[in-house]
Amino acid sequence: MRPLRLDLHGFTVFREPTTVDFSDADFFALVGPTGSGKSTILDAMCFALYGTVPRWGDRRRIENALAPSSAQAKVRLVFEASGARFVATRVVRRDTKGRVSTAHAGLEQLPADFDLRTFDDAPAERGESLGTVLAGTWSEMEDAILDAVGLPYEQFTTCVVLPQGEFARFLHAKPAQRQEILVNLLGLHVYQRIGERAGLRQREAEAKVTATRSLLAELTGADEAALAAAEQALAAAQTLVQDVEALLPALEEARRAGETAQAELTAVERDLAALQSVRPPSGLAGLHSEVSAARDAAAAAQAAVEAAEDQEEKARAELAGAGDRTELTRLLDAHAERTRLAARLTEVATALATATADHEQATARLATARAAMEKTAAAVRAAQDDVEAATTADRAASLRVHLVEGKPCPVCEQPVTTIPPTGSPRLRAAREKLAAAEKAAQAAAEAERAEDRALREADRRLAAVTAKHQESAARLAALESTLDGAPDVSTVESTLAAIAEKERAVAACAEAVRAARQAVRGAASRLATAEERLRRAWQEYDRARDAVAALGPPSADRERIVESWQALDAWARERTADRSRDRDACLAAAESALAALTDVTGRLDTLLAPTGVAVATRDAAGYRQAAALGVERARAARDRVLERRERAARLTEQIEAHEREARVAKALAQYLRANQFERWLLTEALDALVAGASGILNDLSAGRYELIQKNGEFLVIDHSDASLARGVRTLSGGETFQASLSLALALSEQLAGLSSASASLESILLDEGFGTLDPDTMDTVAATLENLAARGDRMVGVVTHVAGLAERIPVRFEVSRDARGTARVTRVSV
Repeated sequence: MRPLRLDLHGFTVFREPTTVDFSDADFFALVGPTGSGKSTILDAMCFALYGTVPRWGDRRRIENALAPSSAQAKVRLVFEASGARFVATRVVRRDTKGRVSTAHAGLEQLPADFDLRTFDDAPAERGESLGTVLAGTWSEMEDAILDAVGLPYEQFTTCVVLPQGEFARFLHAKPAQRQEILVNLLGLHVYQRIGERAGLRQREAEAKVTATRSLLAELTGADEAALAAAEQALAAAQTLVQDVEALLPALEEARRAGETAQAELTAVERDLAALQSVRPPSGLAGLHSEVSAARDAAAAAQAAVEAAEDQEEKARAELAGAGDRTELTRLLDAHAERTRLAARLTEVATALATATADHEQATARLATARAAMEKTAAAVRAAQDDVEAATTADRAASLRVHLVEGKPCPVCEQPVTTIPPTGSPRLRAAREKLAAAEKAAQAAAEAERAEDRALREADRRLAAVTAKHQESAARLAALESTLDGAPDVSTVESTLAAIAEKERAVAACAEAVRAARQAVRGAASRLATAEERLRRAWQEYDRARDAVAALGPPSADRERIVESWQALDAWARERTADRSRDRDACLAAAESALAALTDVTGRLDTLLAPTGVAVATRDAAGYRQAAALGVERARAARDRVLERRERAARLTEQIEAHEREARVAKALAQYLRANQFERWLLTEALDALVAGASGILNDLSAGRYELIQKNGEFLVIDHSDASLARGVRTLSGGETFQASLSLALALSEQLAGLSSASASLESILLDEGFGTLDPDTMDTVAATLENLAARGDRMVGVVTHVAGLAERIPVRFEVSRDARGTARVTRVSV
């Protein structure tokens, strides 16, 4: 895992939005005074990935992420692992009741061409994803981070963020203490849990053995005797099938005989029912005479209609020759309209004369008003001339307002001793006369406007009356032209009276036609009723004869309905007596067939009774099916015995398997509880750790030192001193740092190898205080870190407040806090 960018806002001391860009920093230092927030940068990385920080102790105490005055903390970490880039985001909020919870947690894999510069300055939940979403809730984060980083939280805080002081103690610890540290760091207590799990598996397997034995004991009917009995029952059922098949021909013969007798009896019963239904309908007598009388009445009614229609036609011809009622009515209306228009024209002429007089008076009044207005306007112009003349005469008076006693005159420049009085009587009189003239002119103008409005109203009335007079005259002239040469009013009225008389005659003839037609409809209805009765009588006859047509009934006379019905009725009575004797013979044959069928079914029921199978239908198919079902039941019983025997064999195998599992688990638990296994495992782990640390130390010390262990004690081989071995306590401070760092790196790689996922160790972050080192040791430490960074296989980060060490690191992130306690980060590159 290699961090690329870290965004903070509200996380502990970083109250304001803060961004730390690691994208081009292969070797960097987090520097600043003690308590400035350097280690908080590493805490934020851990929190973004795992939701907790080593310094918090309890992993569930996420409220430590919030600054005391903040309601929300946001952290986003962009990192690279195994060539892919990811972004992890966590947001923590405090509600109004002071409760803190995770509001958002997510992990996304960024596209290969994603530009980190497009990020906002502060992390936040996003409405749209940046890439492929791997986790969207806090519950999904643990598995997603493990897949991306390859390390669980405990191994991450040992492999990437290294507690250096722990390994210095590990280097100088006694063997027993070192074993305890190795057990904790390498997680060797897992083997104790494996032993406990093995003991649990042993108990579970033994419990399964007991339960399976109980199931096997409860399984009955699985022995050889049960199988033999089932086989015998199956053979008996198969023999029964043969016995049933032997009786089925007799069953079929009895069934066919019964069906034949029943069919013949049904045919006789059907014939008897048809013969008994032959009964003449009531009311046949006189039906033919009734139809003949109805036909004669219908013919007489039709003749009466034709005579009435001839009379109506003659009356309508006379009406047509009498004249056009519509035209005559139009002429009569025209005469009346001419009289009305003549009277109206007289009224409009009177109104026209009145309107003309009013118009002439309004014209005269307007001329008078305009003359008065011209007169007042002339008076105003004269008054204005007087005012202008008086103003000119009194021009010197306009200068008096500027004179001040004792000051020079603006005209003669002599001192002013006395100021003459201002104002001229002539000018005041002229102005008063002008005001009076303007008032009179205004009144004259108002009077002129009023008379102008009156004249326009007179013009409107005159135009309206003139239009009405012209309209009435035009309409009257049109009527006169229309009535020219037309008959007079008396002639038109007498002609209309004659037409009305002929119309009444036509109406009387039409009423006679209607009454005659009504009589025709009544006669036709009575004829239809009589003919319908006759038709239904023949229909009933045909239905009755068709029902017994197979028995040879007599033929019908289509002109004599009564005689036809009487002949059919006599024949039906004779045939009823004959078919009654046939019915008695069919009943005897049906009873004989039923007795034979009962005997065969009784014998079949006796055969099938031991099987307990119910017969669905008492025919050959039903008995054959019942026998086959008996065989299937016997076979199923035999198969259940076989199945129980197979289940007993499986239970026996399970008992053996559970017993083997219990023995293996018991042996494993005993092995893991032995002290020799733990000592062997610790020895192997320590040898692997020393071998890895020795190679790293050799690289860091430029080939001078190697690390070995003997009887649990660490020794260094000094190649600059004849490759002699000496205790690690003899090393200087810088050399001790190199040895401790080598152990830390070797252990981190060993822990990554033990991880269940594929871990990629691409960075190492040392949170270690170097303030107690002397200058020579500090120089050795700085050189060691430079050599480690120069290897190029991982990013190296150091947390320190020592200026001398920080100055030798090319990229520094200076962390400081202001007066409010808010931390800020500034990047400094050498």
